[in-house]
Amino acid sequence: MKTNAYAAQNVTIPLAPFIFERRELDKHDVQIEILYCGVCQSDLHTVRSEWNSTTYPCVPGHEIIGRVTNVGAKVHKFKEGDTVGVGCLVDSCLTCANCKENLEQFCENGTIWTYNSPDKHNGGITYGGYSESIVVDKEFVLKIPKNLDLAATAPLLCAGITTYSPLRYHNVTKGQKVGVVGLGGLGHIGVKLAKALGAYVVVFTTSANKVEDALRLGADEVVNSKNEDEMQKHLNSFHFILDTVSAQHNINAYLLLLRRDGNLTQVGVPPDPLLLSVGSLIFGRRSMSGSLIGGIKETRFIKSTTFNRLRLSGSLIGGIKETQEMLDFCGKHNITADIELIPIQNINEAYDRLVKSDVKYRFVIDMASLKQA
Repeated sequence: MKTNAYAAQNVTIPLAPFIFERRELDKHDVQIEILYCGVCQSDLHTVRSEWNSTTYPCVPGHEIIGRVTNVGAKVHKFKEGDTVGVGCLVDSCLTCANCKENLEQFCENGTIWTYNSPDKHNGGITYGGYSESIVVDKEFVLKIPKNLDLAATAPLLCAGITTYSPLRYHNVTKGQKVGVVGLGGLGHIGVKLAKALGAYVVVFTTSANKVEDALRLGADEVVNSKNEDEMQKHLNSFHFILDTVSAQHNINAYLLLLRRDGNLTQVGVPPDPLLLSVGSLIFGRRSMSGSLIGGIKETRFIKSTTFNRLRLSGSLIGGIKETQEMLDFCGKHNITADIELIPIQNINEAYDRLVKSDVKYRFVIDMASLKQA
C-alpha cells in the first residue's frame, strides 16, 4: 500500500516528502489513518543520528493519534471509525515471559519500535507516524478517551507514559511530596500527573519566566534551583523526584533533597555522564533510577555495586497495558499536553526550535497538511 510520508534520507538532508509501501492488512492488524503525530526529542536525535544507530531513510514519529479505517478478520476490539493511538511499540513476540507479564518493552525476542527498528513483516525497518497511515498489530493499538482533545493527546503516547510510569512504579500518592526538575515537554506533563495523583508538587527551574506557568500547570511551589537558600529549605523532604533535564546538571543537589528511602528517577538524557557522589545515596538510603522513552537502546547505565543497599537501575517506557492505564487516567482527570500545532512542512524549523527549547511545550503535526505536500 503506497503511503505518503516525510523522511530523512541521510544525516545531512532535511526531512522531505517520501513515498513507501505499508504492508497489507493481516487478520490481526488494524489499519489507521493518522490524524496527529507528536514531535519527540528522540525523533530529532534519531533523524540527526545523534545516537549513531539510525537506518536511512528514516520516517520518525511514535506519538500517533488516528482513525481506524479497516481491521483484520481476527480483530474484535476495534472497528472502523474508532479513534485510537499508537505509541513507541508496534510489535513483540507476545509469548516470552516478559511479554506475558505485559512488559513488551523488554521482549526477550526483540521489541519492535514504531520506527527505525527491524520490520519482521516487510523486512527493512519500521516507518513511523510522520505518514498518512499505519498498519499495526491489534495488541499494540490503544483506545483514546472520548473527552480528550486529540491533537493535545498525541504527546501522551510517549511523554505521558515516560512520566506516568515512574510515578506509578514508585507509588506516588496523596499526601506525598514530589519534585519535578525542569519544566519542558516531559516536565509539564509530569506536573499535571503528579498533581492528579494527589501529591504536593514542587517544580525546580532555573528560569524565572517559568514560575507562573508552573503554578498554572498545578505546581504547589516553585524553587529556583540556583538559589542555595531555597534549595536548603527542602533538604531530606521529598518522597520522589522526577528529573526531566537533558542538559548537564548537578544531580547530587537533588538527591540530597530526598527523605530516607526516597527515589529520584532520571528521564532526561544528558549528552555526557552525570557526576554522581554515592554518599548522596548512602546517607539516607536513597535510590536513583532511570526510566527512558522507547528507542534509546544504546544509552549506557551506571553498573555498580556498593554497600548499604545502594541501588542504581534503569527501565524503559511502560508496556501497552500500562500505557492504556495512563490514557484512561488522563481521560478521568482531563490531562493533555500543552501543544503548538504545526503543518508537516514546518517540521525542520520545529526541530531547530526544539534544540533551543523554543516551544511550550510540545510540537504536534496536523497530518492533514501532508496532503498539501
